[in-house]
Amino acid sequence: MIWLKYKKILISRHLIKNILLINLRIYGKMACLSPKNLIKIMRVKRRDSIKLNIGCGKVKLPGWVNIDIEPGADLVLDVRHKLPFDDNSVDYIFNEHFFEHLSFEEGLKTLRDFHRCLKVGGVLRIAMPNLDDLIQKYNTDWKKQDWLYQPEYEFIETRGMMINIALRWWGHKYSYNEEDLRRHMVKAGFREVIKCEKARSEHAELCGLETTRLDPELILEAVKY
Repeated sequence: MIWLKYKKILISRHLIKNILLINLRIYGKMACLSPKNLIKIMRVKRRDSIKLNIGCGKVKLPGWVNIDIEPGADLVLDVRHKLPFDDNSVDYIFNEHFFEHLSFEEGLKTLRDFHRCLKVGGVLRIAMPNLDDLIQKYNTDWKKQDWLYQPEYEFIETRGMMINIALRWWGHKYSYNEEDLRRHMVKAGFREVIKCEKARSEHAELCGLETTRLDPELILEAVKY
């Protein structure tokens, strides 16, 4: 009975997700090419300092250019394609709980484009769920995770259901641990990759950016040299 309920929820979620993704792709292509969006891009490119918050969702950072494929962002862009910024023109790039929504190949391509856009001395900061933490939870007290206390996940009753939901829902395509993300960043051209604590950075502009999620996050920073 539990499995049937779980299966129905999975099928419904899958259909809804596919419909939403199709609509978002159509909207994203139309919005990216709209005169309003193109004018906004031109204005951003004239700034002395450019800070990009990629995949912002509903979290808009003051002083940053908040980018998403969904409506409501400062710029509506599909960042899987080339960003509309010149080489060596961006000061900071930040994203949280975005990178896991890209496939492994899309992730490397996107990182290379981030590296292209950043100025020499520019910094990339990525915050995302940590695959190692998820596996540790699976093997220990799996129920002690902040997101599992939300009402919509009350149906999750086993560790197997938990890990499958964590890996497959919300449009996740690839779950990283530190080793995989670090290797991707190095392949993209970043030389020195540093692991950071939540909300802390040697760069003042990158402090306190992560949201109030209680579950651990994998956070890596890299400077373009």
